[in-house]
Amino acid sequence: MKDNSLIIIPTYNEAENIIVVINMIFSLDDCYSILVVDDNSPDGTSNIVSNLKKDYEDKLFLITREKKDGLGSAYRVGFKWAMEKKFNYIFEMDADLSHDPNEIKKLKSLLVNGECDVAIGSRYLDGVSVVNWPLSRIFLSYFANIYVRFITCMPVKDSTSGFVGFSIEALSSLDINKIKFNGYAFQIEMKFKLWKKKFKLKEHQIIFVNREHGDSKMNKNIIFEAIIGVIKLKFNSIFKKNE
Repeated sequence: MKDNSLIIIPTYNEAENIIVVINMIFSLDDCYSILVVDDNSPDGTSNIVSNLKKDYEDKLFLITREKKDGLGSAYRVGFKWAMEKKFNYIFEMDADLSHDPNEIKKLKSLLVNGECDVAIGSRYLDGVSVVNWPLSRIFLSYFANIYVRFITCMPVKDSTSGFVGFSIEALSSLDINKIKFNGYAFQIEMKFKLWKKKFKLKEHQIIFVNREHGDSKMNKNIIFEAIIGVIKLKFNSIFKKNE
């Protein structure tokens, strides 16, 4: 099977970051392709990506949706596209440069070498490796992950991480249409369901750097969804055989 990898980047108002992150990824290795899933950003993010496509023929792809519809929804679209195109390693990462593209190669090596089926870029594997976040947000994120481990018993220290690589075998085992959550809960749901299916999850320490440009998409609804969503995931895993 051809060793081809796809990085999926969901965007909404990332015009200040998207050129840099795309160029950094393509400077790594010619085996990588990028799919940008843009939610019709008012700042013209999709137009920027369209203009870049001529420089990266057959390597840069764009799906522009009609409206802002959530992170999880964007990834569901991207995952289905990736599976249709038969990529064998699929990665998700943020567009805001909080995830260092250089770490993709390390995550990929864990998958290629058979060390895991899901490679997680972790902020909390060995202490806390977060730069320029306010202390309140570090506490929220750190203790949210402790809460997830307590409820689910999943042996992952950064279950809310959005920097993740999947083998096609792991990803295709899921019914993507049944992945319902959209924010942090989406990231937890993906990992939890794959763990329940006995796929191997492994964390790799990264340094997470807070965005310099653009606005965070964090809001109270995302936090609430994660708190309630974790309980729903655990409940469904016990009482519903199809979950």
